[in-house]
Amino acid sequence: MSDVIVVGAGVVGAACAYYAARAGLDVTVVDRGPVAGGTTGAGEGNVLVSDKEPGPELDLALLSNRLWGELAALGGFEYEPKGGLVVAETDEVQKQLAELAAEQGVEYAVVPAADLRGYEPHLAEGLAGGVYYPQDAQVQPMLAAAHLLRHGAESYGHGTLHLRTGVTVTGFTRSGDRVTGVRTDRGDILGGAVINAAGTWGGEIARLAGVDLPVLPRRGFILVTEPLREPLIRHKVYTAAYVTNVASDSADLETSAVVEGTPAGTVLIGASRERVGFDRTTSPRVLARLAAQAVALFPVLRDVRVIRSYCGFRPYCPDHLPVIGADPRVPGLYHACGHEGAGIGLAPATGLLLSQLLTGARPDLDPHPFRPDRFESTHAGEESE
Repeated sequence: MSDVIVVGAGVVGAACAYYAARAGLDVTVVDRGPVAGGTTGAGEGNVLVSDKEPGPELDLALLSNRLWGELAALGGFEYEPKGGLVVAETDEVQKQLAELAAEQGVEYAVVPAADLRGYEPHLAEGLAGGVYYPQDAQVQPMLAAAHLLRHGAESYGHGTLHLRTGVTVTGFTRSGDRVTGVRTDRGDILGGAVINAAGTWGGEIARLAGVDLPVLPRRGFILVTEPLREPLIRHKVYTAAYVTNVASDSADLETSAVVEGTPAGTVLIGASRERVGFDRTTSPRVLARLAAQAVALFPVLRDVRVIRSYCGFRPYCPDHLPVIGADPRVPGLYHACGHEGAGIGLAPATGLLLSQLLTGARPDLDPHPFRPDRFESTHAGEESE
């Protein structure tokens, strides 16, 4: 019997398992697919502070930013603390970007139009300026999830962390009202607590326990270019529209230019958002729009071939905050889901907070804004997709 069962082997579940093991707890991680087989495997690997408004999510992002730096020292992570550059197309937008950066209270530098090419030599002409965020970083998400699980298993005692893939959770075992484990298609797995880290499927796992979490899938596409001999793009670069889209409640298609290179030499191009359920149908219209926006930002990409595209589903919550902490409606059940497009960046802080709550340690951040039952008064009657 484990102290904790983590449902989900994406990067959030892996971080929960790692920090629980580091805190001295025995952990079993279960997933119906492989490690990082869901949203994590379809992510760009953003570790961002630049796109967060002041408040609880930014606080969580700053804690995670520090923790990712510490985790990178463990080895095995493809981690790049390369900084992010947000660019403005008009003077008015540039003013708004500078005002937001000042309110965030993070490290930043306002970049005049004349200095943009000192940061990114291949940027298009005619931009009004930008804001540079040195704390923004990128991590290879699949490697990150795998190595968090490996380090948790190898570093904190033999047999402390167990991984069971290809195991589908079908329900929960209980003693009275308290959750005592999970039922699966491979038999029951008992534990002192269960963490729902099922990402986009977090709402489905919650419903198996008889509670509601309004976690909805928000689809996004990414284009991948051929590997380039020389790096063209130094930072994560995106337009101000990306910040607006992140905070949007719209179910309709929204796109904004997001462009960054990888250590493999490829260039990743996003970003799109739309609520279409779990429809994986490739949309040439969306891909064409992403390509056009990238070329408008970096004209040099016009002659670079795209070799593939892929899509994933962000676990969207209506208030754009993740669900983290004990569920007061079901003793023994904890949640770590609903991070939308920020799950990779916010994973370490989420895992650390869960480990602190499980062991009774004082949390590094106030978990109250992320409480699982916060939707009860506002979400009644709303249907999930």
